[in-house]
Amino acid sequence: MANTRATRCTFIPPWLTERVGGPGQVLLDEALRAGRGLGAGPEPRPAAVTEGAAWTVHDAGSTTDLPGEPARSAGEPATGDVAVDEAATGIEATLAMWAEELERSSYDGAGAHVSLTVHYGTRYDNAFWDGTQLVFGDGDGEVFERFTKPVDVLAHEFGHGVVEHTCDLVYRDQSGALNESVADAFAACLKQRVLGQEAADGDWLIGEGIFTPSVQARALRDMAAPGTAYDDPRLGKDPQVGHMDDFVVTTEDNGGVHLNSGIPNRAFQLAAVAIGGTAIAGAGRIWYAAITGGDVPRDSDFATFATATIAAAGPHAAVVRDAWAHVGVEAAGAVGAPVPDPPGQVAGVLRVQRSGGFAGRTETAEVDLDDTDEPGLRDLVADAGIGSDDVGGDQTTKPDMFLYSFTLGDHTVRVPEHRLTASQAELARRVLRRNEM
Repeated sequence: MANTRATRCTFIPPWLTERVGGPGQVLLDEALRAGRGLGAGPEPRPAAVTEGAAWTVHDAGSTTDLPGEPARSAGEPATGDVAVDEAATGIEATLAMWAEELERSSYDGAGAHVSLTVHYGTRYDNAFWDGTQLVFGDGDGEVFERFTKPVDVLAHEFGHGVVEHTCDLVYRDQSGALNESVADAFAACLKQRVLGQEAADGDWLIGEGIFTPSVQARALRDMAAPGTAYDDPRLGKDPQVGHMDDFVVTTEDNGGVHLNSGIPNRAFQLAAVAIGGTAIAGAGRIWYAAITGGDVPRDSDFATFATATIAAAGPHAAVVRDAWAHVGVEAAGAVGAPVPDPPGQVAGVLRVQRSGGFAGRTETAEVDLDDTDEPGLRDLVADAGIGSDDVGGDQTTKPDMFLYSFTLGDHTVRVPEHRLTASQAELARRVLRRNEM
C-alpha cells in the first residue's frame, strides 16, 4: 500500500519558518529541490547499504547531496561524531520498539533497510522523510539545535514512513493532521520507552531539546496541552489547537496539518493515560491496529479515524470514545478545510509563500513587478510559468515538507518542494530574501 509519489515529510511547521527562516535556509531548500531531479539537477545516488545491516547512517558533509557518504552501519562501533551516533542510537531504539511491541519489521513491515543522512546542508533547520530515507539538519545554533538531538524527532519521521506504508493518509486537511498526529503519537511512545516511563509519567513533549537555551520553549509541541509548548518573543506563542471548537480553517501548511494535529494528539494522550501501562502497549497498539486494519481511508477525517480506533480498542472502547469526545470529535464527523481552486487572472504583484516543514512555519514576501528594477526578475517569472494554468500539477506533499505558493494577481500556483523547477526555486529564493533586506 506504499505511496510511490515523490513527496517529502518535513518536521518544521510554517509559522516558525516565518519567524526564523532567512536567505540561508531558502538557499538550502532550493539546493534540496535542485538535487532531487525533476529537471533541476542530478538524481540522488542510491544509498550505500552494508550487506546484512538493518540501517546505515550517511554524512552529507554540510552539502545537500543525498545520501552522502556512509558513516556508520548496524553492528559498527560509535564514531565520535555526535550527530552520526545520535542517529544510530535513535534508529536502533525505534526499530526495536516497532519489532518488539508491534511485531513490525522496519517502516514497510518487510524489513526494509533504513537509510539516514546527517549533517545535511549548512545550518539547515529541518528534518524530513522523503519516501526513501530520513534526513537531518544540524540547526542554525541560534534557534534550533541538532535535529538528531531529540530522539523523538527521528521517531516522528520514521512514523511518517510507517503511515505511508499502511493507511497512506493524504497530507492535507484533516487526513494530513492525522498523518502528523500518528507520527507524533509513536514518537512519544518511543521517547517514553527509552526513558522507561509509563504513559502517566511521560511529559508528552515532542521535540524537547530542539530549541537552544535562548528560546523560551519547553518543546515544539505538547500533546497533553496543545498550544503551550513555547511562548517566545521571536517565535511567538505556540498556535497549535487541542479541540474541535478551535479547529483552524486555512490553506497554509497544507490545510493546517501541524496546527490541527493537536486535536488527535490530545485524544491519543488522554486514551494512553486512561488505559494505563506504557503508551505503546496500550493506546499505541490500538492506533496501530487502526492504521493497519483497513478502516482508515487515505482521506480520513478525524471522526472516521476515531471510529476506527474505537473499533480496534476492544475492552478499552469506552475509554477511547471518551478521549475523542473530550476533544470534540464525535461519530458525526468534522469538516475539513478545503483548498479553493486558484482563479486565473494575472496582475503585476507577485507574492511568494513557503509553508509547512516540521515546525509549521510560513514565510511570505511580495514584489511589484511593475515597480522594480531588479535585473532579470520579470524573465524569471516567465520562465517559472507563474500565471500559467499548466503549472502546479500534483500538489501532494509528504508530511513536514515545504509547500511553495506563487500568487500573481488573482492566480495562485502551489508547488510542493520536490516539484519546483530551477526557475521556480530561484524565483522563490530571490523574492523571499527580501525579508532580510
